[in-house]
Amino acid sequence: MCGILGVVAKTAVNQLLYDGLLVLQHRGQDAAGIVTAEGATFHMHKAKGFVRDVFRTRDMRTLLGACGIAHTRYPTAGSASSAAESQPFYVNSPFGLVLGHNGNLTNTAQLKSELFRQDLRHVNTNSDSEVLLNVLAHELQEGAANYKLDPATIFAAVSGVHRRCRGAYAVVAMVAGYGLLAFRDPYGIRPLVFGKQETDHGTEYLVASESVALDALGYELVRDVAPGEAIFIDEDGNFYSQQCAASPSLNPCIFEYVYLARPDSVIDGISVYDTRLRMGESLGDKIKREHGNLDIDVVIPIPDSSRPSAMQLANRLNLPYREGFIKNRYIGRTFIMPGQATRRKSVRQKLNAIGMEFKGKNVLLVDDSIVRGTTSREIVQMAREAGARKVFFASGAPPVRFPNVYGIDMPTCEELIATGRSDEEIAREIGADQLVYQDLDALIEDVHSVNPAVTSFEASCFSGIYVTGDVTQEYLNDVEAQRRDGGRGAGRSATQLDLNLEVVD
Repeated sequence: MCGILGVVAKTAVNQLLYDGLLVLQHRGQDAAGIVTAEGATFHMHKAKGFVRDVFRTRDMRTLLGACGIAHTRYPTAGSASSAAESQPFYVNSPFGLVLGHNGNLTNTAQLKSELFRQDLRHVNTNSDSEVLLNVLAHELQEGAANYKLDPATIFAAVSGVHRRCRGAYAVVAMVAGYGLLAFRDPYGIRPLVFGKQETDHGTEYLVASESVALDALGYELVRDVAPGEAIFIDEDGNFYSQQCAASPSLNPCIFEYVYLARPDSVIDGISVYDTRLRMGESLGDKIKREHGNLDIDVVIPIPDSSRPSAMQLANRLNLPYREGFIKNRYIGRTFIMPGQATRRKSVRQKLNAIGMEFKGKNVLLVDDSIVRGTTSREIVQMAREAGARKVFFASGAPPVRFPNVYGIDMPTCEELIATGRSDEEIAREIGADQLVYQDLDALIEDVHSVNPAVTSFEASCFSGIYVTGDVTQEYLNDVEAQRRDGGRGAGRSATQLDLNLEVVD
């Protein structure tokens, strides 16, 4: 999960891209970068840290030009501590090319070998985004006659990328002297939208990970980029689009609606806020149906992403809704922080309990999901320390039992509290008196019902079904071994747990 932006405007875009990154900060807190184009010259600044810390006035002054792309990074592959893996990435052959990527390739090792041995290209980092950049550069080189590009040649190169790359990817790129390119993987896993703005000087276009960036920057949402589709906007503002994949299908990541995206975004015609309301309703129905014996005094959300679900759940159960935790907004999202120790410490820094809402009460805490259990365990303990008599816990998402390999930082089984455990065992692990999970069928229906045209979702972390068809147990074991060797700690392995994966062809 990263945030990406691309813009072709009529005036300087440095401030526009900076403002857009602030809106997309929730999608990545590790690093940020902006590249602008002034004719055939690129201007780049990127570094580790939050957007507000990466860019200073002196940096902004160097970012000249009316076209640009930007990226805020959440590390899922490569080294989380390496400034060299901040994006966008740049390559100068055969054309000046910069690229920002949201997602994760599942055949990176194969592509690296092909690039080195067949395409004669060198990859300098562990990032799959640099691999993707070099694949695109090679395909442009193969198709460009006399090193000249036109939209047809660019779209043919994207078709080549689709044939070679597997996994999830939403991409913004710029070709020096030509314009802005954006495309989405053939399965439509990671989100990508574009909008426009009419000005006195002509039409401007903006591409972004989420529609909220368009709203904040004053652009009108046109539509989502379709799975497998590429759009190209030249420096004069001429717009071109083409389907570049042989058999595209829409399978948006369902975890975007559960947690990743901002609630005021609309992804593939589905309001994130509306889905979270419906998640609360269906979760309330399950509690009524299966846990009617619970003596609940009050419903309390874990801020912020679970608030809509908690409110609707409370309404469904005719129970009081209260804000029991105050959030320090200057602490980042714990889910996307690297390392269990960092997350555990950050929970106490981020949340503080209001004692009067807990003392002597049976409280139902509602969170969007439980991934590693670290945050949930600390929060349950905080509720007890604040005087709660009993602590029940409800998750708006089903148990996360399987690794996600499409751009979310939960690829190893050792970090997933639900893998190999029953609901009762998980409740004991987090210290709750009772644990209630959302059902997967109900979650899918909650999202599908907002836009019935979307019939399939990427939900592998809940189901073990990987839509790209290339994720095997051997692949997952390799990923886990790489992370363990990289210092993420040892634990239960995928081999030990027998994940019973399904692969969809």
